[in-house]
Amino acid sequence: MSTDVLWSPPNSAFSETAMARFAVVNGFDPHDYNTLHRWSIGDPGAFWSALWDATGVLGNKGDRAFVPDESAWMTGARFFPDASLNLAENLLMRGSEDEPAVFEVQESGAETMVTRAKLRACVARVAAGLRSAGIEPGDRVAGVMPNTIDGLVAAMATIAVGGVWTSCSPDFGKAAIVDRIGQVGPKVLFAAPSYQYGGKAHDISDRIAEVVGEIPSITTVVLSGDGEVAGLETTRQEEFGEDAPLSFVRLPFDHPAYILYTSGTTGIPKAIVHRAGGVLMQHLKEHVLHGDVRSGDRVIWYTNTAWMMYHWMISALGAGAAVVLYDGAPILKTRTGLDPSPLWMLTERLKVTHLGVSPKYLATLAAEGYHPGERHNLSALRSLLACGAPTLPHQFDWVFRAVKKDMSFASISGGTEILGSFLIGSPLHPVRRGQLTVPALGHAVAVLDERGVHCIGRRGELVCTEPFPSMPLTFWGEGGDARYRATYFGDRSEIWTHGDVAELTCTGGGYVHGRSDNTLKPGGVRIGISEIYAVCETYPEIDDFLVFGASHEGDEEVVLCLKPSGGTTIDGDVITRIRRQIRSEASPRHVPARIHLVADIPYTINGKRVEGAARTTVAGGVVKNLGSIANPACLEEYKTLRREDAL
Repeated sequence: MSTDVLWSPPNSAFSETAMARFAVVNGFDPHDYNTLHRWSIGDPGAFWSALWDATGVLGNKGDRAFVPDESAWMTGARFFPDASLNLAENLLMRGSEDEPAVFEVQESGAETMVTRAKLRACVARVAAGLRSAGIEPGDRVAGVMPNTIDGLVAAMATIAVGGVWTSCSPDFGKAAIVDRIGQVGPKVLFAAPSYQYGGKAHDISDRIAEVVGEIPSITTVVLSGDGEVAGLETTRQEEFGEDAPLSFVRLPFDHPAYILYTSGTTGIPKAIVHRAGGVLMQHLKEHVLHGDVRSGDRVIWYTNTAWMMYHWMISALGAGAAVVLYDGAPILKTRTGLDPSPLWMLTERLKVTHLGVSPKYLATLAAEGYHPGERHNLSALRSLLACGAPTLPHQFDWVFRAVKKDMSFASISGGTEILGSFLIGSPLHPVRRGQLTVPALGHAVAVLDERGVHCIGRRGELVCTEPFPSMPLTFWGEGGDARYRATYFGDRSEIWTHGDVAELTCTGGGYVHGRSDNTLKPGGVRIGISEIYAVCETYPEIDDFLVFGASHEGDEEVVLCLKPSGGTTIDGDVITRIRRQIRSEASPRHVPARIHLVADIPYTINGKRVEGAARTTVAGGVVKNLGSIANPACLEEYKTLRREDAL
């Protein structure tokens, strides 16, 4: 065994896993992934049609699985143009009525389980309420909800009636919520006036009222959990709708199901419209084939309701698994220090088979000396997964030393834009230290160097050169198609350019080294900088400002540089108020880990801040395009900014 191989699949995997069976049924050797992968991208109609059949998709497939467009090879391609289906039907109508469908676990350890029969009944009742509220196919329904059963029911009911679901996490500030869901004109808002996090109750009832006041399209407000919203006519979710048979509106493959949002680095976040069929096929492929999720398994990803991994996780219902919704902090503060046990306690108690976390979370466990494998019975755990930031090689070592040796570990990478992964795990491949395991089936992943040439063993731009069904339908709003094409196909005509710096290896795996733009991902959750800028603009003490990311202990932290106004002093009180306001108006993840006072902010000759140049300089790199910077001398100061000197 090579020294970089930390885990190898047992021989039984080549006959007993879904990926092995899928390969054999379609005429491929399970040991020959390269040929299987080439078929999946070389004959997409055959591959995706075979996946439909293998996973038992509910709906009418139609006669055509793939229709190419020679003039617009990727953006014009269509998958299953004659099909009709409903995403919620495919997630809810699996398994027997009495088996568990969802476990909801609170920070306190309180646990609620609902069976598939109970979940279907809850969805049917809320779906009836949505129909009574006038929701028709294509109408938008929004949620500002914690990670609870009520939130899942609202999402599934929306999709069942043909509506389009969009959501924000309750810790988002008012401006962040309005900038997102306000774009798409939702008719109904599901909201929780309060939520628990980190041992504290957070009342956001006033924020909900302000959001409703600024989004005139909202005509119905449905509340969940504790608390009320003064001044608004509302309905409690448990009283919304009435008992009714569960039915699903089957719609075309490309009918919208979800709207998710980019991070908003250069303005209002872009609203990405995802087609129901694309989400379903992408997630079934990832769960069933790559994750080997089976009927009766139990799957959790630590996430909030705004992140793409929430939508990914709940799709495990379509693989016959139960999903575990954890609402709260993954690490609790106590009088004696940090308590990292919550996720591991529920993994032990509920016999979780697939657990997803962030590299930052793993780094914190390591720093605390917390070894889950020594403290908990993890015998049911077959797969640990991580995404949101690069997982460093030493973290791979720690996982197999501190968690469990006889399990797969998959560092995966994709994005909100595709609601899935380009590089992913596999039950048929060894886990190599520091590497993402394989390019996902159905994705023609490549890395292009400065010449635009496919390269192995060198860093370059991560691209995808063949169409796939979970490409976004469009961006919401005027000019959405043009903005979508400019974002992902503007650099290379009809080649998806993802915005990641990546590297493919000779062993078939790869590395993702980070974003090629200035998007920030503290704690593994992608965020933008415009909301931080919006706060800084309100302070007369600040003349100018700049935000970028810096690597620290395997994660990315937010760095804020402030240029004081002439004759003013930015003291500790101002710094405290800035951090508090960013937390309130954006989210806790936007709060800078480092704040530096600087003499100047770098700008391009066109008058734009140069976050990338500052980031590169602070990291000790060389800025290649100094000629495009109007005031390059100011970067000399950035070379001296040290983490230990930050405010």
